[in-house]
Amino acid sequence: MPAFGTSALVIEVPAAEVLLDVARRVNPILVRPGLPAHATVLYPFLPAAELTADVDAAVRAIAARVPVTDLRLTEVISAPGFVAMAVPELQPVAEAAYAVWPEVQPYGGRFGPTPPVHLTVAIGGTEDELTQVAAQTREALPVSDRPEAVHLVVLTEQGWQLRLSAPLG
Repeated sequence: MPAFGTSALVIEVPAAEVLLDVARRVNPILVRPGLPAHATVLYPFLPAAELTADVDAAVRAIAARVPVTDLRLTEVISAPGFVAMAVPELQPVAEAAYAVWPEVQPYGGRFGPTPPVHLTVAIGGTEDELTQVAAQTREALPVSDRPEAVHLVVLTEQGWQLRLSAPLG
């Protein structure tokens, strides 16, 4: 669990909630609570104490430069400890964020300097549970959506709270 004051840039993908429901049916603890289905743009982002009006303006500028685009989730990523969906259509948003905040290492650098944008379906659990989630997720595909905003969220004692919603395009 991240520390309070951790922030993230995410893009909600409401149509993908059906994929999280697949994981919840296998084991509810496989889905992290507090945020709806979303593609992660940059996590962890800046500490809450560093979120200023200038940061908000930069997030709005990034979102405004990237057009609204249709997503078609078709590729399941299975790796030790998680199941996710590739979301290559949103990579330009992440690349723009990486360029503005090069000092912020996505996922603490665990996946390199420019990891692919993804939507986590399940995390943790047993190998058998994740295999089952991956198989059932494939059966639920494709999923299409048209996300419209980048969200800046901050983890508080009350859970993930929306700080800013910046429209795409």
